[in-house]
Amino acid sequence: MITGSTVALVTPMTAAGDICWQTLEQLIEFHVFNGTEGIVAAGTTGESATLSFEEHAQVIRFTVEKVAGRVPVIAGAGGNSTAEAIKLTKDAKQYGADAVLSVVPYYNKPTQKGLIAHFTAIADAVDIPILLYNVPGRTIVDMTVETVAVLAKHKNIVGIKDATGDVSRVQPTLEACGPDFAQLSGDDATSCEFLLAGGHGTVSVTANVSPKGMVEMVSAARQEDRDRAERFDQLLVPLHQKLFVEPNPIPVKWALNQMGLIPPGIRLPLTELDACFHEEVMQALKDSGVAG
Repeated sequence: MITGSTVALVTPMTAAGDICWQTLEQLIEFHVFNGTEGIVAAGTTGESATLSFEEHAQVIRFTVEKVAGRVPVIAGAGGNSTAEAIKLTKDAKQYGADAVLSVVPYYNKPTQKGLIAHFTAIADAVDIPILLYNVPGRTIVDMTVETVAVLAKHKNIVGIKDATGDVSRVQPTLEACGPDFAQLSGDDATSCEFLLAGGHGTVSVTANVSPKGMVEMVSAARQEDRDRAERFDQLLVPLHQKLFVEPNPIPVKWALNQMGLIPPGIRLPLTELDACFHEEVMQALKDSGVAG
């Protein structure tokens, strides 16, 4: 089971929009050194929507090679076309990913029956652990607990990243899917409560800038130490809030650039963080102890 604090890793880019491979390697080492327990490569935060198929495969292959088995690598491999998602999933397996993160198809608004057919087709086509990814804020469609329960019966579907922010789903999902089905929070603001309610880990944007803080919070929450978990989470709250003042990954890439960890590049149609937000994001970095 994939547990603990997993980072939804950014894809560093130059000002011209080219992938910066040396910086990606440095970010990987930064996370391994700071205790991050898993890395998502080429996910939403990694700007998967604007990576070409070739770049997508290159990011996954590069990340797997540089991680070298020290932590699990989860490859973003979703799409709004089932055939495309299968191809990305096959690529992820070929390049050695430990699992894939497969998002609910976006834009075309499938039914719950369509979701079952989509994910079943992927799981039948590729023998690799699959994490479902429910993020209705981006996909419009919300995958229900009942649909997750049907999909959890497939041997290759091993868990879910739940970015709904609805902590009340944890227990019904546990009852419907069993204790071996991984539940990972995809909403930083509610991740502490998600874990205290019985979740197994997080896939975090905040972990990009505060990997140690997220590891400490997740560890305390998984030990059911509410007081300690909430103390750590309170330090992270400014980041949970301000790293989403514009659509992810705009604020987190700006923050990482200010920390000297990545170049300023981001790909259109995303643009650099608006200047009106610079002061408050910087203040969040200071308040959380990750910037002087």
